[in-house]
Amino acid sequence: DELYPDLLKIARLVLKQADRGQRQVLEGGDGSAAQQKWLDALAHYRELMSRVIEQTQRRVIQGERVPSSDKLVSLFEPHTDIIVKGFRDVQYGHKINLSSEVSGFITALTIEEGNPGDKTLFLPILDFHRSVLGKLPRAVVADGGYASQANVAAGRAMGLKHVVFHKPVGVSLTAMGVKSKTFNALRHFRAGVEGNISELKRAFGAAKAKWKGHDGFKAFVWASALSYNLVRLARLGPD
Repeated sequence: DELYPDLLKIARLVLKQADRGQRQVLEGGDGSAAQQKWLDALAHYRELMSRVIEQTQRRVIQGERVPSSDKLVSLFEPHTDIIVKGFRDVQYGHKINLSSEVSGFITALTIEEGNPGDKTLFLPILDFHRSVLGKLPRAVVADGGYASQANVAAGRAMGLKHVVFHKPVGVSLTAMGVKSKTFNALRHFRAGVEGNISELKRAFGAAKAKWKGHDGFKAFVWASALSYNLVRLARLGPD
């Protein structure tokens, strides 16, 4: 942390040099498209650099807790979110929320902004199934992070027979309204979904988006999911 004041000085000097270069180009440039492209890129990265200086000043020098939503963590992919899940390591990218059915097909997928809690992402998936697919499944099993009594009640009110969470965090089997046999059967299905997610990451590249920009990120994730579903369909055969 002792180096931060000096680093901030260097960063501010870089901005001054950028401003000086901008003036020189504007005064002596030819007004070409290439020049304008360079000026646009300079303005873009100058604004991002200013944000980095500001957040460093707030967090390190002033000791302020800067919200994750205010932090810039990548100059080249500024849309990147900070993702924190419990006590796991901090990750960078965007949170993906998806559902799968008994044959392994991905039936719903959303790319979230920020770092919303999993509990808030449970009902939107059910709403998607009902509005787009025209019906809800008979039973649903979700990761423990989605577990809440409110989600159980809402799912049952929508017509689900069973609403189960892989890890009953704060929600007992009695509160879920299921017997241990039903719970174990659905939990085993959920364990199989982990294998599908692993395949999506390993075989179809969804672990790391390689296309640039926010639109590129979303397109890459959707292309991975579509490719996964097509291969899954081919495996089922003509029957």
